[in-house]
Amino acid sequence: MTTYQDHQYIEKELSWLSFNERVLQEASDKTNPLIERMRFLGIYSSNLEEFYKVKFSDLKRRILISKEQDIPGASYELLKKIQKRVLIFDQELNILYNDLLLEMARNEIFLINERQLAENQKIWLRHYFKYKLRQHITPILINPDSDLMRLLKDNYTYLSVEIIYGSEIKYALLEIPSDKVPRFVHLPPELPRRRKPMILLDNILRYCLEDIFYGLFKYDIINAYAIKMTRDAEYDLVTEMESSLLELMSSSLKQRLTAKPVRFIYQSDMPDVMVNILRNKLNLSKYDSILPGGRYHNFKDFINFPNVGKAHLFHKPLIQLRHLRFDRFLNGFDAIRTGDILLYYPYHTFEHVLDLLHQASFDPVVLEIKINIYRVAEDSRIINAMIHAAYNGKKVTVVVELQARFNEEANIHWAKRLTEAGVHVLFSAPGLKIHAKLFLISRFENGEINRYAHIGTGNFNEKTARLYTDYSLLTADARITNEVRQVFHFIANPYRPVNFKHLIVSPQNARYSLYRLIDNEITHAKKGVSSAITLKLNNLVDKGLVDRLYTASSFGVRIDLIIRGMCTLIPKLKGVSDNIRAISIVDRYLEHDRVYIFRHGLKTKVFLSSADWMTRNIDDRIEVGVAILNPVLKKRIIDIIKILKNDNLKARFIDQNLSNRYVPQGRRRKIRSQIAIYKYIKSFAQVD
Repeated sequence: MTTYQDHQYIEKELSWLSFNERVLQEASDKTNPLIERMRFLGIYSSNLEEFYKVKFSDLKRRILISKEQDIPGASYELLKKIQKRVLIFDQELNILYNDLLLEMARNEIFLINERQLAENQKIWLRHYFKYKLRQHITPILINPDSDLMRLLKDNYTYLSVEIIYGSEIKYALLEIPSDKVPRFVHLPPELPRRRKPMILLDNILRYCLEDIFYGLFKYDIINAYAIKMTRDAEYDLVTEMESSLLELMSSSLKQRLTAKPVRFIYQSDMPDVMVNILRNKLNLSKYDSILPGGRYHNFKDFINFPNVGKAHLFHKPLIQLRHLRFDRFLNGFDAIRTGDILLYYPYHTFEHVLDLLHQASFDPVVLEIKINIYRVAEDSRIINAMIHAAYNGKKVTVVVELQARFNEEANIHWAKRLTEAGVHVLFSAPGLKIHAKLFLISRFENGEINRYAHIGTGNFNEKTARLYTDYSLLTADARITNEVRQVFHFIANPYRPVNFKHLIVSPQNARYSLYRLIDNEITHAKKGVSSAITLKLNNLVDKGLVDRLYTASSFGVRIDLIIRGMCTLIPKLKGVSDNIRAISIVDRYLEHDRVYIFRHGLKTKVFLSSADWMTRNIDDRIEVGVAILNPVLKKRIIDIIKILKNDNLKARFIDQNLSNRYVPQGRRRKIRSQIAIYKYIKSFAQVD
């Protein structure tokens, strides 16, 4: 294998920030409905918060470890590059927010601040504060003994209050309780005008500062400034060997609550003295992100910006499509037995999967259900189906991934509920997450056991199935179901060897299988046979796989990449990646499915997978990819990928400069892939 130089890769952290810039581009795109643009501000903010909790925190730890052990490695210069880019993007966000406020005003939607209140609204707000809000407000007084490291929460924004009386200054913090009271509050009509504005919860507190502190302190002037802190989201699983994973995760979540801060944002006009007091109280260092910001933080709440104004200001929902085969049969298992079924969300409805599991919970000939859950909905119908199946005497095994980041607490809750219902609950080994999207249902039919399997690219989650693009393959093909059965055996005994022919299973055979598939195309290209690889992934960062793609390109294999997030591979490097084209698509739905296509001559192999091409997904998780054996379904996936590759409205090039240039339309007709895919699926919805 050729050895490639460091400059032939993009740092994954900078590549991730480039992805989030694409989200910000959607907020600035005037072809998007106005309310949806506001929501993209929320998505950008939510993404950035997770970046700091995870990727920035990991980089900081690597820097500190390498410094302590005098090991060259993680770069402080990279950390500074991150800070610089985030500062630029955040400034763009604040400018864009103000522009959107003006645009909303032109559309008779008014999000006002505390200085713009009419007299009748001031009276109403005093009443609202007294009866709806005051009970949730407890000032945190800042004094020499205040332990802000322990008191501040990283999912909240605060007002830092400066209380001035003569030459004396006191400080306090107010938590903005957006988990208990709506962040967006509708005000009564402004009199004598009839418009109905909204106000942010932050500004209600700003207006009611005197109501909060009256009688507590004497003051001449009282000011409030927005701040937000983000903590490291990692946790330490090292403890006594006899502790169960359930106990380990419960203990580790408590660590996260008091983990060290890695980011501190403060309102840019906050006095320097105040900034320094808070910085010292939070024990922030030069390795942490300390950035001035605007008047509002926690823009992630804007994801839920209300549908206000005229209908054209937000997306009209696309009606989710039903698969006709399920409507032709009263029994979902009969539908699957007639041939493999492929669902593509959110274009197809997730109800088919929910109905199938519900039916299995009381079907008298169902003997056993096995399923693994990673992130499920808050009120999961799937969990309820598994509980009812156990009540109905079915043998039910649920593999619960307790290490699913930010879903650990919910999954601990589900594990306890399932266990109480008599469900056999399995957990992964510490450090070996189970990210596969499987279920297996065994039925006793005509004197023999037949099995039905689900292999997907996304979670069993009713909510995200309306927002994320993902595939579900439902099959009764014994070639697949027998291997899915082996995966569940592997999950129960992860160190026992197993063999797979039609499945790509991490960490069992994934790296070897993917190398072999790429090398196969290289071999055919060397023989002069037209060879191509197409990959649709969330992230492409594994060095071994990137290097293999570079080598394939150098031998003439044409490679098309559709990468939503991080991509450390650099396309179009002379002599290295001349034959690689990479795009990223950000639109109304989150592109989440993973597809691998390998072609030479007239032969094509297509795989759906739960795994991105990251080292953790290939070597350190249990992931499952499946070969599509049905030629009709294989063609449909290829057709959908072709539509995505031809997108010229929402596709951006991935390049060395992280420019996020839009793919030019030229003289071609406009293709917005997500809308085109919906129309494509709808075109055969009545013939399946």
